[in-house]
This record gives sequence, C-alpha cells and structure tokens, in this order.
Amino acid sequence: MECSVLRVDAFTKVIGQGNPAGVVLNGDQYSTKEMQEIAKKVGFNETVFCCASDHADIKLRYFTPGHETPLCGHATMGSIFALYHGKGNQKRVIETKAGLLSVDYNDEQCEITMTQAEPKFIDFMGDKKALCQSLGIEKTDLDPSLPIQYGNTGSWTLLVPVKNETVLDKMSADTQCFPELLTEMSKASVHPFAVLSKEAAVMTARHFSSPFSGTKEDSVTGTASGVMGAYALNHIYLDDQRKEITVFQGKHVNRSGQVLVDVIRGEKAAHSVRITGTACLNEEIKITLDE
Repeated sequence: MECSVLRVDAFTKVIGQGNPAGVVLNGDQYSTKEMQEIAKKVGFNETVFCCASDHADIKLRYFTPGHETPLCGHATMGSIFALYHGKGNQKRVIETKAGLLSVDYNDEQCEITMTQAEPKFIDFMGDKKALCQSLGIEKTDLDPSLPIQYGNTGSWTLLVPVKNETVLDKMSADTQCFPELLTEMSKASVHPFAVLSKEAAVMTARHFSSPFSGTKEDSVTGTASGVMGAYALNHIYLDDQRKEITVFQGKHVNRSGQVLVDVIRGEKAAHSVRITGTACLNEEIKITLDE
C-alpha cells in the first residue's frame, strides 16, 4: 500500500526553511500502527494525519518517528495550510489529544493562528550542572534570574533560560542523557532559550527532542514557543496583562523561521495562549508501507 505525504514547511514562506511537517490528508485510511510506520519512514519531527471528528471540524493525530504526541504546532500549521489554502479565510475547531482548539486561517497571507491548551508548569528539581553538561554548556551560562521549569501547552518541554544567544550557538546536546536527568518528566524535550530584547519582546531558542521521539533537534517549534510565552508572562513581564512575543528559531539547523506568540493573563497562571505562523508547500512524498 502506498501513502501520499505532503511536506509543508511551517513558520516560513520560503521553501526549505522553517519546520517541515508531513501531512496525510486521508488519515482515516490508516491504522495507528500504519500511522507510526509512515511517520518513521518520513522521518520528520512530526507527521500529522487528518481524520474525521465527531466533536470538531477535523481530528488531527501527530506522530514523531518514535511515538504519538498530543499536539504539535508546526504540524497543525502544515495541515491547516494543506487543507484550506486557496479556499478563502477559515475559522475551524480541531480535535487533538490536548483538547478541542480553535484555528483561524488567513488565506491571503498564508497565516495560521491556533490556540494552545491551558499552560501547565512543574519546577525542575534535578541536577542543573549535569543538565548543562548534557547541552555542552556551563552552569554559569544559565540566566540566574529565571527558573528552569517544565512547561506544557499540549506537550511537555523543559524550558532552560540562558544568558544570551551565544550560549545557544555553542550548544551540542547529548539527548540520550535526557531521560535520566529529567526525573520529573523523563520523556520531555529540552527547550533552551534566550531573551534578545526584553523591551521589544523578542526571543530565540533551540529545541532538542527526547530520544524517545527518534529525532534530535527541531527547527521551529510552535507548542514550545507558546508555553515559552506563558512562562515569560509569569517571570519576565510580570506587570503585563497581555504580551505579544516574537520567537526566532531554526538557524542552528539551517531552517530558520519565526513564531508570533500572543499571551493574555488569566487567573492563577491559566493564561490564554495563541501562536501565529505561515506555511508553504514543499513537495509530495510517496511512502510504501510494509506488507
């Protein structure tokens, strides 16, 4: 059996940049096992399967090469673009394993805005020195004014604030160490970031995958950028009720892109988080499933 997979580059309008997502439009034709096989053979950080939903306009299922994941920002961008490009502006509700989420599509700008799940945070209580060693940096490279925390607006990642972009540039991660270091959340990814301009609300980041996912570094990450925005409202922009943050990412893997994060303060840190990005079609890939 052959499967057609669209490669859509998200968080960019330049083919070959941003974050490539595999998009399968006829997801209902495949079993969960076949979806996992397809995602592994495609090899992107995520492949998304578009399926029928009883609760929303469409159900999206996201797979890394290693496992299914509840939510993926760039794959959502890719699927919405693939489904609705050229069909006018859209307001849709998607069903995900992180809940029902609203998505707006501006057809003229190829711009997708999606809500994220309510942000959750857990303090990192592990060995900071060992964590830094796994990233190829020193403990003194951490930003001492900000905490290291796990964050989730759909999937868990460890937010690691560092002093500046130079620290990000020198990182070389040993991702196989992550599960033993991330004692509270062993399957989380690791998302080191730096504030480029507090005044202009501009940040930059890298994103290292859990070894369980079967990939090493993600180029431009939507859910991690979203939860980073909620984190920033908690720890950096303490007096703001709403903040728009621009995140640049991907230069370290030669696939640059950007994410706009819009965060509105809620009670007890139950902030409203939305991310916006663009997308473009790269190519169609044919995958042959094993018999």
